[in-house]
Amino acid sequence: MPAYNAEATVAQTYNDLPLEFVTETILVDDCSQDDTVRVATELGITVIRHEVNKGYGGNQKTCYNAALKSGADIVVMVHPDNQYDSRMVPVMADIIRLGVCDVVLGNRIRTRAETLTGGMPRWKYFVNRTSTFFENFVLGQSLGDFHSGFRAYSRGALERIPYNLNSDDFAFDQELLIQASYIGLRIGDVPVPVRYFPEASSINVRRSLRYGVDTLGVLSHLLLHKMRIRQDPRFIDLGIGRS
Repeated sequence: MPAYNAEATVAQTYNDLPLEFVTETILVDDCSQDDTVRVATELGITVIRHEVNKGYGGNQKTCYNAALKSGADIVVMVHPDNQYDSRMVPVMADIIRLGVCDVVLGNRIRTRAETLTGGMPRWKYFVNRTSTFFENFVLGQSLGDFHSGFRAYSRGALERIPYNLNSDDFAFDQELLIQASYIGLRIGDVPVPVRYFPEASSINVRRSLRYGVDTLGVLSHLLLHKMRIRQDPRFIDLGIGRS
């Protein structure tokens, strides 16, 4: 759980988890200004606290590094804002366990009516649909929601992706998917219910525009890498040559 000021929602998110299928829950607190750490500790969650705010991507780096260090075979990222239905964790993990996919996303968008009725702002829906179509076309994927923050990874997938070189900001998510696609990992998705309410984290229009520009930048860097014009270490498969 990459957390920032999640005091009001972390308990419900944790209590919704099917804990019989979860070996360990790790929360990385990115220097919250509320009682996120206290609440998470009282719940029995393993808590790691940043002394300075490292950003959304920086938080995830700590999350994945800690999960791999703990010996995890499957790592599922659940935002502690209770926006995504965390009961779907075992479904996503099973797809990886069965060897069907290496990376699984929670798809928030099944129909336009359901998504808008559920509370997704119209501007965000439009941006999501157009950018998801574009990224699917460029990367040769067929995902329903390229921007989901509910994700599951096999250990092998995280070990092959040099995610520690990625952005510390919101572009981290897109970099990770672009890297996974480029090195040939199998990516799939499952429908997942979501909730939109004031406490659920969401980036504003200005940050969304920055996120979109950063994503285009990553795609352009990938193109230069593929054309051998500029080698980019973010697109080096760390699993190559491994015995």
